[in-house]
Amino acid sequence: MVTAQNETSFLRSVLMESWPVELDRLWHRYGGEEEAWTLKDINLQLKTGELVGLLGPSGCGKTTLLRLIAGFEYPSQGVVRLHGNDVASSHVRLAPERRGVGMVFQDYALFPHLNAWDNTCFGLRRGQDTSRASWLIELLGLTDLKGRYPHELSGGQRQRLALARALAPAPSVLLLDEPFSNLDVEVRLRLRSELPGVLSACGASGLLVTHDPEEALAICGRVAILRDGHLHQCDTPRQLVEAPATPFVGRFVLQRNVLPVWRGESMSLLHCLLGDLEIPEQQRSMALPEDATVLIDPALIDLDPDPAGDACVMGREFLGRSWLYRIQIGDQQLRLIRPLAEDHQRGLRCRLSLQQNSEVLLHPQCLSLQVLS
Repeated sequence: MVTAQNETSFLRSVLMESWPVELDRLWHRYGGEEEAWTLKDINLQLKTGELVGLLGPSGCGKTTLLRLIAGFEYPSQGVVRLHGNDVASSHVRLAPERRGVGMVFQDYALFPHLNAWDNTCFGLRRGQDTSRASWLIELLGLTDLKGRYPHELSGGQRQRLALARALAPAPSVLLLDEPFSNLDVEVRLRLRSELPGVLSACGASGLLVTHDPEEALAICGRVAILRDGHLHQCDTPRQLVEAPATPFVGRFVLQRNVLPVWRGESMSLLHCLLGDLEIPEQQRSMALPEDATVLIDPALIDLDPDPAGDACVMGREFLGRSWLYRIQIGDQQLRLIRPLAEDHQRGLRCRLSLQQNSEVLLHPQCLSLQVLS
């Protein structure tokens, strides 16, 4: 149990230099031992003023991770620490309201009986200065809506109000569960660009769940990639692009195509479905595991219409300045980005090739290979 002395020690430690958030060998599952793990051996730290993105497919454990930090769930194994203090473990359970953590829920979780202003100020102590709440109301475009109740606001306005309420008490840690998903484009772009600066100015750390890799890479200092409860990688956007830790990271975050590679008779070459790849001279004696793959940028694959071709256009999306094609070749479905002038219809037979002298990334070695043909 958490005693008054424990709580005092915890509050004082906020002033000490330590990780604002530290997850140490964290495991979690809902229900008994027969249930599957939702999170498996998670190790993650946040620095003061840092914004970390959480990316992964639906059901991978992103929201559960936020709830564990906030105190709405408790770990099955491992420890949650805030500012160096255990707040959740097998024998410690600090209540959510004592953790100094703010949270923006995907479903808003606003108080229906309070207007926008009172919702924003709800977490402030009696008599506390409301100037920060006023600034947030203005920043989020709610100045003319302060007297309205949640049911009188649009979905986007309610999400903005939820963000204002979470930030008003100046928490040391802010947890955000897809906070921009219901905002219009202009406000979303403005808020996401300002969020890291706001957190830094407040000395707060943020953990942002988003379904949008572009958003996470654009505004987060680091991005953590989850899949099936495993943390695949947590790195800066540049490190994720240059050295993805697993093929899943390359495919999900960077939208790369993943193809198997194999060795032929020559020690200087590797082969894949789309062409030959040259191994750097100093690496030609390396061992090649059976599951070796290459990650290929969709923009580096050429498409040539051919009635006798071994590939077929399965679909396409208009991206504004280019087409995104889905191409079936053998048992592989690839993504290609081609100029608008290359206007191909569904069902077209074609041949694919890698652009000569371009580079692909060999995994697991994270080695750049040059395309020969």
